[in-house]
Amino acid sequence: MSELTPSQWSLLPDEPEEVLAPDPLALAASAALRSRDGHFYELTGQVNQPGEPQGGLTERWRRFFAAGGAAGWQELSAKALRVQRRVLEDGASYNVHSDAPPLPGQDEREGAPLARHWPLELLPMLIEPDEWRHIEAGIAQRSRLLNAVMADTYGERKLLSEGLLPASLVLAHPQYLRGMHGAKPAAGVHLHVLAFDLTRCADGHWWVVGQRTQAASGLGYVLENRLIVAQQFPEAFRQMAVQRLAASYRDFIQTLTQLSPAGERSRVALLTPGPRNETYFEQAFLARYLGITLVEGADLTVRADKVYLKTLAGLERVHVLLRRVDDTWLDPLELRPDSILGVPGLLQAARAGEVVIANAPGAGWLESPGLSAFWPGVAESLLGEDLTLPAIQSWWCGEDSAWRRLRPRLAEFVVVPTFSASSTTRSFSPIVAAELTDEQLWELAERIDADPTAYTLQARVKPTKQPVWTRGALEPRVAVLRVFAMTDGQGGWKVLPGGLARVAPKRDPLADAWLSIQRGSLSADTWVMTDGEVDPTTLLAQPLQAADLRDVHWTVTSRAAENLFWLGRYTERAENSARLARHVIEASVMVQRGAMPPPMLPLLDALARRHGLVGAKAPAAEDDPRGFERAILTALLPASGETSVGWNLRALQSCAQALRERLSPEAWRLIHETAAQFEQHLRAVLDRPGPGTPVTDVLNVLARADTHLAAITGAQTDRMTRDDGWRLLSIGRQIERLSFHAEVLAETFEHGLALTEDGFGLLLGVFDSTITYRAQFQARREAPPLLHLLVHDTDNPRSLAWVARTLRDRFAKLARHDPGWAADIAAELPVPEAWPLAELAASGPALVEHLTRAAAQAGELSSLISQRYFAHVLGAEQRVWQ
Repeated sequence: MSELTPSQWSLLPDEPEEVLAPDPLALAASAALRSRDGHFYELTGQVNQPGEPQGGLTERWRRFFAAGGAAGWQELSAKALRVQRRVLEDGASYNVHSDAPPLPGQDEREGAPLARHWPLELLPMLIEPDEWRHIEAGIAQRSRLLNAVMADTYGERKLLSEGLLPASLVLAHPQYLRGMHGAKPAAGVHLHVLAFDLTRCADGHWWVVGQRTQAASGLGYVLENRLIVAQQFPEAFRQMAVQRLAASYRDFIQTLTQLSPAGERSRVALLTPGPRNETYFEQAFLARYLGITLVEGADLTVRADKVYLKTLAGLERVHVLLRRVDDTWLDPLELRPDSILGVPGLLQAARAGEVVIANAPGAGWLESPGLSAFWPGVAESLLGEDLTLPAIQSWWCGEDSAWRRLRPRLAEFVVVPTFSASSTTRSFSPIVAAELTDEQLWELAERIDADPTAYTLQARVKPTKQPVWTRGALEPRVAVLRVFAMTDGQGGWKVLPGGLARVAPKRDPLADAWLSIQRGSLSADTWVMTDGEVDPTTLLAQPLQAADLRDVHWTVTSRAAENLFWLGRYTERAENSARLARHVIEASVMVQRGAMPPPMLPLLDALARRHGLVGAKAPAAEDDPRGFERAILTALLPASGETSVGWNLRALQSCAQALRERLSPEAWRLIHETAAQFEQHLRAVLDRPGPGTPVTDVLNVLARADTHLAAITGAQTDRMTRDDGWRLLSIGRQIERLSFHAEVLAETFEHGLALTEDGFGLLLGVFDSTITYRAQFQARREAPPLLHLLVHDTDNPRSLAWVARTLRDRFAKLARHDPGWAADIAAELPVPEAWPLAELAASGPALVEHLTRAAAQAGELSSLISQRYFAHVLGAEQRVWQ
């Protein structure tokens, strides 16, 4: 073919030009919003100066964005959504006191949803190896110092006698526990895990903002953040050699067991304040990750100075408590008598050396900001060293000379409380004096004059800014980093190579270093890069082998068992009360309309009062039927009392909340929605304007609740593992059903209305056996077939015989480890199928006597179960693990 001439070139298609992928570093630089002047910006590694352009990306951030390439940059918004979805899937939350749900009996307006989703930011905070070594050394030094201070102040008290620490500040602190003076913990380790809040100031150096010494929170959230964020940036995490965290957690648990009296055989437990605590999620998450038992104060008991975990199998020894309960709540015998979070006798067990408490009780006073100015002198005295990691300046107003000198300059400082709140001390939120008016500033100065020891002045700082991905831009926000130090048990400290960064919720020029998740701040993962090897250790669950499952023993704590027991009782109680309320309301309306004879009213009144559907002040049904009806309707709401339908539903929800780890998300959601929708719909009906209350709508609300409760019953029956916890749930249900049905049947026969058309129908309706009776006996209204179905029929799950037989069978399996005791108790339980039917159907008192005794026996069994399995005050102590 001949060569193409220039005139023919235009006939050929143009070759496509190579499309260049966008540069992620250029995209990041263009998306970076300018940081406020005077603050260090982590993204650029420098402080912006007025009139000067913002610098480019620092090397560590260039490596971070380059690792993901252009595609990684373009997926940042999608990754942020994946982070939020993962938080929801994990159920990660942070409870806020003001948002906590009302307790049973409280008005729902006193609280809102229990938990906020954990606020996790997409981008991590990045720390280079050299600067981390400086932080690590400074934190380890301060940790050694604080442990030495604890040893001195609870020992010889040289620091107080020599004036290096003011006695009026230390001894007046409510968390200085005089009962621990002279206590000698294992290996001299008073403090086991510490947290320090840091921020990088305008000079580029890290400064200590505060410290947490009694029950530092965050270790669980550090793990959750790492597991979620690292998965979003796998290339960057690998290429930047981010140090892993698992080895630090492993070493920490090993150290605690080495310090305990039982060594490697020690049982370690995490003592939590409970599900209503702000950080309950991370406490449960941390306990699962470390493989230790999560316990509340009610789970533990002290016997002969030893701490035991109350379980269904007996008392199991606990040797180490990693506590998240603050000092003054630990022991109601020696500290706050109103505490339900602690364990009576716990301080004596610690003094006796029978349990290691991490951290030792009485460490909370070290958190006081009033002590900050004294630490350099104390370090020189105890360690012979200068502190390498500086702290922000503070002045305790209890020093008269300092307060008089600084009083004219009060507007320059942040005013913080010296002490935590107690019966003798007061606390308050930090006050930025510069934001006050002249009058407010004068009033603040007067308050300090009146009680100077309660106030501490801190210098204002300009905290570092961390980039946050929002609306397609990198927005600078104030950040504080919490790092954790863990003892090695031999006088040394290891610093967790990571931390929990807290980031301001918005780009606020007034944001300071006192960020709080409770007040809306975000969290961020912290990546510490290493120039050595990345530790490969993992504590994530490994595949189980057959040998691991051969002798597996699952511990059911007494608290969990008790909650399951009452979950069953409240499920049945709510169902019974809703059904009884529906039938009583329907019957009352029919009497008023003349469709039912008036003699039914005394029976309705007796049933309603006996089962708490109306209060003592409600009018008698026979005297004022309409007033009686109104009393029943208003008593359905939770605030009316402890036996209302609404209260029972809330109590059911409260038990379920305490058992979240044992319930499926569907089961929990069903229980929560049942209680919430009942209150919402009932209040909407009762508050509807207009004359009278639409009874039909109220009955519909009760019917819906009955349907939901039937679904809850199905979930409990079909979707829960049949272990001893489930058996207790079932026993609770049968106890409640036996007692309720026996009382209703006895009341109806006592009033002589059981064989009337209306009384007959009421009994079948309350027993939920109308269809069964009609299928077997058609329209017969006779005592023998009625009592056969409701008392004798072992195939009818609503009959007393079926309930009592199921109760005996479940109890025998629960108490199988003590068959003699179980046989003695079972012998006292009713056997309704053995009651002669002819005797029951006769007009004598035999039936009512049997029923009254059966209800009492159900109550006695409930008490015996509580004493033996929950309180452990009955029967021989079975100490499984010494």
